[in-house]
Amino acid sequence: MDATHYSNIHLALVHFPVYNKLGEVVVSSVTTLDVHDISRICRTFGVGTFYVITPLKTQQQLVEKLIEHWMKGHGAQYNPTRKEALLKTKVMKSLDAAVADATQQSGTPRVVVTGAKQVPNSIEFGTLRKKLQDGRPTLLVFGTGWGLEKNLIRNADHILQPIEGNARFNHLPVRAAVAIILDRLLGRGDESVTKNF
Repeated sequence: MDATHYSNIHLALVHFPVYNKLGEVVVSSVTTLDVHDISRICRTFGVGTFYVITPLKTQQQLVEKLIEHWMKGHGAQYNPTRKEALLKTKVMKSLDAAVADATQQSGTPRVVVTGAKQVPNSIEFGTLRKKLQDGRPTLLVFGTGWGLEKNLIRNADHILQPIEGNARFNHLPVRAAVAIILDRLLGRGDESVTKNF
């Protein structure tokens, strides 16, 4: 399927509610490198909208200032491809707000959450890849910190199986996880490879 058909597949990077390493629910800090890189990854795979989720006004302003710099400021002339990558990046105060925005764009999305831990009844990459062919809007949700708060996971339509490396260490940077997952779900590679994940 051509990337233009994925405009109703959206992605959210959640900074609240997430856990810290002590298991407390916190607001994590927005990292401008994540905003830059995930915007580029989403544009590469034709994702509709990339939502940066944070309830903090100062963090919202940081993201908005970043987007404005590359869209209208000196950065727009200095690096036009960065401008193109950020065209569909939005900051939202909550995941509910992102769902509402995605719904307004393309209809109520199925919500698919991601994480690093094995969870019973998670959906496999190959199965979700096939589901995405039905054209239904989808919101892929990624957490920061030490993962999404349990109620976000509980209320999702699907929990995607985790990425597994070949070592005991399992702490990918979120932008790397986004790239791997979008490649497995939307990439033009051999689908016989994807179905085995």
